[in-house]
Amino acid sequence: MGTITTHQTSRRDLLAGSVALPFVLAGAGRAGPAYAQDKGQPQQQPVELPFDANVVRRTARTLAEKPFQQPDTSLPPSLTDLDYDKYRTIRFKPDRALWRGEGLPFEAQFFHRGFLFTDRVAIHEVRDGKARPILYSPDLFDFGAVPPPPSDARVGFAGFRLHTPINRPDYYDEVAVFLGASYFRAVAKGQTYGLSARGLSIATADPRGEEFPAFRAFWIEKPPPHTGSIVVHALLDSKSAAAAYRFTIRPGETTVFDVEMTLYPRTDLDLPGIGTCTSMFFFGPNDRVGVDDFRPAVHDSDGLAIRNGRGEEIWRPLHNPADLQISIFEDTNPRGFGLLQRARDFRAYEDLESRFETRPSLWVEPIGDWGTGATQLVEIPTREEIHDNIVAFWRPKDRLSAKGEYWFTYRLHWGAGKPGTPPLAVFARTRAGAGPDGTRRFVLDITGDALKRLDPAAVRGLVETDKGRILNVVTQPNPVEGGWRMSFELAPERETVVELRALLMRGEERLTETWLYRWTA
Repeated sequence: MGTITTHQTSRRDLLAGSVALPFVLAGAGRAGPAYAQDKGQPQQQPVELPFDANVVRRTARTLAEKPFQQPDTSLPPSLTDLDYDKYRTIRFKPDRALWRGEGLPFEAQFFHRGFLFTDRVAIHEVRDGKARPILYSPDLFDFGAVPPPPSDARVGFAGFRLHTPINRPDYYDEVAVFLGASYFRAVAKGQTYGLSARGLSIATADPRGEEFPAFRAFWIEKPPPHTGSIVVHALLDSKSAAAAYRFTIRPGETTVFDVEMTLYPRTDLDLPGIGTCTSMFFFGPNDRVGVDDFRPAVHDSDGLAIRNGRGEEIWRPLHNPADLQISIFEDTNPRGFGLLQRARDFRAYEDLESRFETRPSLWVEPIGDWGTGATQLVEIPTREEIHDNIVAFWRPKDRLSAKGEYWFTYRLHWGAGKPGTPPLAVFARTRAGAGPDGTRRFVLDITGDALKRLDPAAVRGLVETDKGRILNVVTQPNPVEGGWRMSFELAPERETVVELRALLMRGEERLTETWLYRWTA
């Protein structure tokens, strides 16, 4: 866990936070627009204030010392109760993008409020050490089939997206989006959007209900020419906590976010989620019960990968359970975790529209020591692929106390897989189906350089279970696709939940990462 301090607020800090607070939250909808003018009056020039990262931290700290105020999410009548199809017709005009025509490596475009995105966020541009708000105007958008609001409406923005020439030098591709609660997502070169990250999750899968913190304001630093990165600051607020963020975003073959998070709990936090990843798993070759679909698989991610504090590499294939499942992997100072999309062949999905093979993996790399806690995986039943039903995050063992200050620094890697993988073979594919006499047969395909030029007589498959029995473990080279294949049968013996563990070994030497799986009846 990051550094923990009990903060004694100085008069100087309190005054600084108090100055920033109305400036920020007015644009976010607490008190109407920050730069409101009377109807019929010309739009005023935006106010500029000195800015650095401490402004966001002071504002978050000041917020956390006050009772939570629910934001005003009201909208003009024409924008109320929009469905998805109508909302998506509201498009930002690309020629009005921030920094368009200035020859800079990044541009920013903005999302209109409506549909699921009713929260207003204040968005600022930072240049020369000063922040100025980006003013909303209906003229920034094409409204399609939706009647536009009045020209003097103060609707505001729901979020923004960043564009940069990532795939070819003459076109600004969309590479990152911040939209909805504390959700954001990104792509690397040649990829399409899939899973999301979240700034903070609270009480995920708790029977009492989950709390969804939300970003309330952003500050986007104007990038200098010829840079490969852009810096975004964010303020988060919710019933239980406020937080400040600094994102340094570097798009490329792998798109990397360096995240500096400072968290200020309003109340004692027993169930926080740090580095939260949210994805979708509908079905795959290990889980096709009741599926009648031409596609072999439908998922944005097919497994949870963990590099724990002891250096062990773990692979946990995902599934779509009949009942909610929570898996807890206790650890101290984790080295990384994430939801990965390992199946990268179009034939694994056969979907020309969704192109699941191009969806990014997301790897969370803690910077510094996070202490004792657990990587947690939540698998939620779903009957449709439109729902994100997979959540993974780090949860500290000790509660985060009200009025404390907690720092978490980490790096997000959006790309084809996890970085810094040791020379172990990986479980590339997990398949499951009916076996003889009521058993379940598992077939695991394994790939990697560690499997080359092995003597088959020296290789053995190690399979363990906490319940039931393991039968007929077979390991053999796979001459068709390369690599190796391990298969076995599970006899559940009336058990409804069974934990499985498998490795490929040569003597006492591990050749593979550790495969973990929860089978449910």
